[in-house]
Amino acid sequence: MKCNVGKTDRIARIIAGAIVLALGVYFHSWWGLIGVVLIGTGIFKICPAYIPFGVSTCDKEK
Repeated sequence: MKCNVGKTDRIARIIAGAIVLALGVYFHSWWGLIGVVLIGTGIFKICPAYIPFGVSTCDKEK
């Protein structure tokens, strides 16, 4: 699969995912699993929600 998550988007997802995960653990909520999804999409550079809309935040190849 092609990368569709750019550098800035990737960093934001990983940071937001860590915060959401930490809050989920702190409040003993299953909503913290959303943090795992955000971290996963940041690490693997693929966002399944972007695919149907053709969105990509990756740099264009020159």
